[in-house]
Amino acid sequence: MLKIKYLFNNEDLAEMLLGHWEFGGQSPDLFTTYRISSNATYSFQFNGKTQFLRFAPTSEKCRENLLAELDFISYLRSKGYGVLEAVESKRGEKLVEVQTPWGEYYATVFKQVPGVPISETDLNDHIMFNYGKSLGKLHRLSSEYHPVQSKRRSFSDVLASIESILMDLPHETLALKETKLLQEYLETIPNSKSNFGLIHYDFEYDNVFYDAKSQSCYAIDFDDAMYHWYVMDIEQTLDSLQDCIPPKKYQEKKECFLDGYRTEFEIEDDMMALLPVFRRFADLYGYVRIMRSTEEQWNHEPAWLIGLRGRLTEAMKNKSKWFGMDL
Repeated sequence: MLKIKYLFNNEDLAEMLLGHWEFGGQSPDLFTTYRISSNATYSFQFNGKTQFLRFAPTSEKCRENLLAELDFISYLRSKGYGVLEAVESKRGEKLVEVQTPWGEYYATVFKQVPGVPISETDLNDHIMFNYGKSLGKLHRLSSEYHPVQSKRRSFSDVLASIESILMDLPHETLALKETKLLQEYLETIPNSKSNFGLIHYDFEYDNVFYDAKSQSCYAIDFDDAMYHWYVMDIEQTLDSLQDCIPPKKYQEKKECFLDGYRTEFEIEDDMMALLPVFRRFADLYGYVRIMRSTEEQWNHEPAWLIGLRGRLTEAMKNKSKWFGMDL
């Protein structure tokens, strides 16, 4: 999540960045929608089709990680995997770095994928099966992937970064203890080509689209991809599904998802037993990201920002409930 100071709509900035791509010129309603979270994303029409401008301050992102993301997406597309497509700028670049009056930014444009978000379907068994199948195929392809240039960070890089942040915060003793517990525990878990590789990390229902025409899934937003155990992706996906599936239906839908996954890639039982450990990793990572996002405060903040702070504070409480307990 970006720092709160970057969560404001700025169409002038977006239009300046988009000027590095062909987009059909200016219009009063150039951007149809926008969303700001880990990045700012603005949708627009070009040649009758929807595309998305994604950008973030260079201080919030690592150039090597962004290039590695684009390389992985290109690899997946070359293997026929359903994934978004980056659009080259006027200068033939997929990642543009721009100095603006609001600071320095990284920007990329993507074409819209077919279908609708999984969350907007009826989540029937066929869709859940294909959802799982899509993640299984992603992991199978990842197990065969070798980066061309830049390499994404790993879970250990994430934990090291978290530790460096928390070391300067004496009131976050439990979060620091949780970091050290996870560092020590994860070092004991074997990793191999069959259980560890580059994962999506955010394969949640709003980042995967289901296309009824082709009866297949398309994944977007690889911004958080990292080297981790593949079961981390399974845990994140199943956890997100609990938001949109009634409790009495959850086990049935979970099994449909896992059945689809297993048609593409094997899941080891001993790895599935570690789902609670990977939930602890996700909660710690989410906790620190929220903390970093909300650390700055201003006088006379607007009502929406006050409300957002309240929701994020509650989210931090929920994510920290297991901090420091034995794994």
